[in-house]
Order: sequence, then structure tokens, then C-alpha cells
Amino acid sequence: MAEKPKGKTSLVEKELDKLEKQFEAYDTQVKELTLDRMNAAPMQESESQTKLSQKDIEKSKDIYLKPRRSIGSKEKFNEDYRKDYEFSKEYVYFTAENKELIGDSMEFWTKPFAGMPAEEWVVPANKPVWAPRYVAEQIKSCKYHRLRMDNTITGADGQGHQYYGSMAVDTTVQRLDAIPVSKKRSVFMGANNF
Repeated sequence: MAEKPKGKTSLVEKELDKLEKQFEAYDTQVKELTLDRMNAAPMQESESQTKLSQKDIEKSKDIYLKPRRSIGSKEKFNEDYRKDYEFSKEYVYFTAENKELIGDSMEFWTKPFAGMPAEEWVVPANKPVWAPRYVAEQIKSCKYHRLRMDNTITGADGQGHQYYGSMAVDTTVQRLDAIPVSKKRSVFMGANNF
């Protein structure tokens, strides 16, 4: 903090001390918001946007996605991760949902392993598509934490002002989602696994 003014009244010094303590308390509270604590927040429930019957799924044309563009990598692929790579590149059948901008397609880049090219993907929303598993996992990982302030009194000053708030994680919000679609020839391992 800045240096305290010299020669002022003791009331000003007391107020500065109170403000400094409040600032330090807020600072430690923000530092306590670790990623582990944020990830422990409950997931906000939301309903699926796409409701397809099994008959509609079987009649729909298969859409296979490929990257829009690709940028090569100078890195060498680590052969220790070959099994993970083979599993990750398998095509899976899913429906992507944009929960923030309903109906908008999703555009993003992927590079799941060193040595692989960086790929730009455009995934249409609310349509069953076939894409590599790492694309579905990238979509599924798009979430954010909603923070809120508790309405508890954290301090007061001599002029009747009260200070409220302590930072807390409210919920985790799924921004984009990839929902598995079962088709007779689907390669899904489980209901929510890609």
C-alpha cells in the first residue's frame, strides 16, 4: 500500500488502517479461488436443444467433418502417445450445441498432440455429425465458472458506510456441449464418453 500521510489526525490513520485490512482480506479471498475449488462448483443444469427420434437419426444423412484448414507442425510426434492418438482420432457421432448463441456454428482450433498440425474446425450446431473424438472432447471442455459476491457485511467505516461481499463460485456453466448420438454403427463407448 501507499505510505500513510504524516501529521494528519489519528481518525484518518484509523480509516486508512481499516481500508488496508479490508483490501488484504479481499485479496486473500481472491487468491483462495483456486482452479480445484472452481471445478468443484456444481454444473448448471440445462435442457438439450436437439430432440431427435431414433427414426430421424437413422434417416439423416451422415455428415463427416474435416478441418477447414490446417497448419503443419515442425515438432516431432512422440511415439509414446501413439495409442492415445489412435483412440483420439477415431470418428464419433455426436450433436454439438451452442448454449450461449443458440443455433450458431462453432469455430475453433485444435492441436491435441505435439507433432500434429493445428486444425481449424467449423462444427454446425444441432445436427448429428461425425468428427474425430478430439473435436468432440474440445467442444465438451468449453465451460466457464460463474462467480458471485456473498451479501455478507465485511466491514464498516466511521461514516455509516458498510462494505459487502466475499467472492464465491456459484456454478459452472457449459458453454458448448457435444452430446453423443447412438446409431447402430456408432463407435461410442458409453453415453457420455467420447
